Amino acid sequence: MGVLAEAFDLTGQVAAVTGGANGIGKATAEVLAEAGAAVVVGDLDAKGANDVAAAIVASGGQAVGQAVDVRSRRSVEALVGTATSMYGGLDIMCNIAGIAHGGLLEDVPEAELDHVFSINMKGVLFGCQAAIPAMKARGGGAIVNVSSTGIDVPKANNGVYAMSKAAVAIMSSVLAHEVGAAGIRVNSIAPGATITKFTERHLYDDEGNRTQDRFDSFVELMKSMSPINRIGEAVDQALLILYLVSPAAKYANGNIFRVNGGQSMPW
Repeated sequence: MGVLAEAFDLTGQVAAVTGGANGIGKATAEVLAEAGAAVVVGDLDAKGANDVAAAIVASGGQAVGQAVDVRSRRSVEALVGTATSMYGGLDIMCNIAGIAHGGLLEDVPEAELDHVFSINMKGVLFGCQAAIPAMKARGGGAIVNVSSTGIDVPKANNGVYAMSKAAVAIMSSVLAHEVGAAGIRVNSIAPGATITKFTERHLYDDEGNRTQDRFDSFVELMKSMSPINRIGEAVDQALLILYLVSPAAKYANGNIFRVNGGQSMPW
């Protein structure tokens, strides 16, 4: 095996992915499996997770789907438990599950605030907490958490979401300090606008009517924020995650990595 192939080879490694039924999570599960990892695909949508896993197996990879509610520490621990019981351990944890939120900070109800943070922040922390003991038992590992370009580009109506994702970024950097001595690397990614099920909310107006023109306008706006006039695809983020969990990134730790077409560069 050549140097390049070896740097991205995950043969013999075991990965767990939350939010794996669609979007960035689905693309990540597929890419990691193609690189040789056995993947536990977790999602609140159990059927979706099982379908992704079945497609990976059908293409020659190793995968199993499992329902997971990242708001529950026990549920996330069970996801990691499946990795260790079925495949012998855990080397890679990708905490991708998350939800969007719109609205002004001055108006946000406490219940909505708690809901967003229970998934976007606490869910990520629960994933890290579940993964770390399993990785210590293996002598190391790699964790990737998903933040957002929203942490760099403050704008009205995105405050709660951006706050939750900023928490993910600092959490990841602190954890990198805390578990580095155990051979565990922790990084976060901050995706720019990426076309997934996550962005489908822009298809609908305030009354819930499907409006293609509204979505097309959103896409064009996101492109206009990029010097290369592009909007992302799920695989763009998945390939970054592959790098971060692979031997190629053995010196990458505690950082926030941005694939966003330059959307967050100062103007």
